[in-house]
Amino acid sequence: MKKLFLLVLAGLLVLVPVTACGQPPLEDDEPIGMAVEFMSHAACAYIAQDMGWYEEEGLNLTAYESYATGMALAAALARNDIQVAYLCLVPAIDVYANAGVPIKIVAGTHKYGYSLVVDPDKVKTVYDLENSGIRIGCVQVGGAVDVLMHKAIEKYGLDEEKVLANVQRMNPQKLALAISMGQLDAAFIPEQWATMTEESGFETLLLSQDIWPDMQGSVLVVKQDLIDNHPEIVARLVELMERATDWANEHPEEAAEVVARQLGGVGSDLFPVEVADVVAQLEITPEMMLRSMARLDYTTEIDAETIQNVIDYVAELGYINASFDANEILDLSFLK
Repeated sequence: MKKLFLLVLAGLLVLVPVTACGQPPLEDDEPIGMAVEFMSHAACAYIAQDMGWYEEEGLNLTAYESYATGMALAAALARNDIQVAYLCLVPAIDVYANAGVPIKIVAGTHKYGYSLVVDPDKVKTVYDLENSGIRIGCVQVGGAVDVLMHKAIEKYGLDEEKVLANVQRMNPQKLALAISMGQLDAAFIPEQWATMTEESGFETLLLSQDIWPDMQGSVLVVKQDLIDNHPEIVARLVELMERATDWANEHPEEAAEVVARQLGGVGSDLFPVEVADVVAQLEITPEMMLRSMARLDYTTEIDAETIQNVIDYVAELGYINASFDANEILDLSFLK
């Protein structure tokens, strides 16, 4: 299983070039490569980009990359030109523990953001997932939603062998497309894709809040070298994250419009054909995005105990060799 997981880390990516300009840069004008997920999880990063706040802070973004999955983004962190990433916690743990990439989590970005969605005619309760012939979609082994699926199996005392026998693995956008084509009966899937499946008649049976209370969703990650050599850049990034998070929480409708515009533009122009097809068929509207974002708790707050619980559980599943102290991957000194 671990060999399969490491192969999955070679996932799909695309590059969106961005040249910083505007306000005076920091003293050394250090170039920064940044990567984000193509999800409402990274709403605050998209808001900062849309508002031009990176330029205002004098941050020299040489690249702004958008990835279809957190696991693909995690793999990209091994590259020298990516110093900053907004990604789900589980892939961050995986790439640190399995690939030895020297990263630090410097802030949270949100809690929750994953769901079990179902065809209400086929799946009435979570126990129906054990039934033979029920077609369940889930992301690849080792992804955040995969870990949540295992947590659900544990929480509700499901027969793991029966449930996993029904699971089909694919990326979130392919899950949404398969649902729209009537090829799945249920799916463990992240936002905004979970909310998009409502257009296909699916309903949310369980939120991540129901399965794993206080679950950390995504985090802001930086390379250790950036902290060592340019701590002022990290400080500005965290401050900007806090600013964007506050703005999103204070202006939810405007934030939804920004994120819908950002994801709609990226998806239709620069993502693989299957992603563009999903965006075209299940339009990313501000109204849909507002519903999606309401299912997340956008906050930069994060604590070692919560991270430790996730590390321990990922180790228990065998996705990393062994558990480790959460403080190895945390540097929360930049948070106010």
